[in-house]
Amino acid sequence: MGVRPPQSLRQPHSVDNEFNVLEYELLAERASSLGRHGLKVETALAKLQAWDAGRHDAAERDRRINEASDAVWAFFIQREICGLRNNRELIQRYAIPGEVLARFGVVRK
Repeated sequence: MGVRPPQSLRQPHSVDNEFNVLEYELLAERASSLGRHGLKVETALAKLQAWDAGRHDAAERDRRINEASDAVWAFFIQREICGLRNNRELIQRYAIPGEVLARFGVVRK
């Protein structure tokens, strides 16, 4: 009688000890998507920092805060999909303002 280990203990990247091309492609797409989201965050935060009270009105700043908040929120969700749950270091690395974090998940009309 042969005993086989449970499916939950199997390596996710191998199928019967063969290279799993589909799993590799999925991991590559997750990494690429994570990179694209990171660039969106950087762009949105740069626009927010470029806001000037002399050249722009308060409504423009509000719009830029909303845009940055949406980008950061999507980035955090993508990180969770990839299994990365701790976002504290990203908040420090990207210097995400509290006003951006305060608008997470807000649905605007």
